[in-house]
Amino acid sequence: MLLFDVGNTEVKMGIYREGKIIEKYRFMTNPNISEDEFYLMIYPLIDKYIFKKIAISSVVPNITRMLRMLSLKRFYFEPIVVEPGVKTGLKILTDNPQEVGADIICASVRASSYDKNTLVIDLGTAIKYIYVSNKALKGVIIAPGVEVSMMALTENTALLPKFEIKVPKKVLGTNTVECMQSGVTYGIASQIDGLINFIKKEIKEDFKVVFTGGLAPLIMPLIKHDALYDENLVLEGLIEIVSKN
Repeated sequence: MLLFDVGNTEVKMGIYREGKIIEKYRFMTNPNISEDEFYLMIYPLIDKYIFKKIAISSVVPNITRMLRMLSLKRFYFEPIVVEPGVKTGLKILTDNPQEVGADIICASVRASSYDKNTLVIDLGTAIKYIYVSNKALKGVIIAPGVEVSMMALTENTALLPKFEIKVPKKVLGTNTVECMQSGVTYGIASQIDGLINFIKKEIKEDFKVVFTGGLAPLIMPLIKHDALYDENLVLEGLIEIVSKN
């Protein structure tokens, strides 16, 4: 099975075979890429496999349409797309369930398979805090992501330089780049710890914290709460949705 997790910054592609994800690839999201261009890009990575299913979780409509076309034109079948009408086994307890993003649904489905209430923290273009309890999505927080915060600093100021996202040696920086690195990394970590405390105070029940997203390994060592890391959380949720359809 060929899997796609399409975000605003990158497209993650996975190859699922015999009960596990055997290969993963990442591409920069280009909403204007054509089906032919995308197929030529991925063909060397997939041509040795025969796929019977394609599954798509996407928050970029243009890419969703392109991948539908790719599935029909190159593989001759309809893909399974996470959208209204698809069976998920998840109760969505929000004001407008149809506006919940496919990535949040996939993450919630995967989180609902854990043995207790779970707060998923997805460090992507946006930081998403996704609370799941008793196979139900009960609430979400969305905040600017690490890279978005960095861009806000460098693109909206005349004198602040672009910088590599990494944890500086000291919280209090003594040069411009380290000051900005501290603000982004320790600032996000403090936000995470603070919001976990607010959530605990509001829901008054225990839960596990699970991180996902490419920058999670950078930020996790800075937080005070115990947490796990699930690198393939959204793709695994997508696989579970396919099994229900």
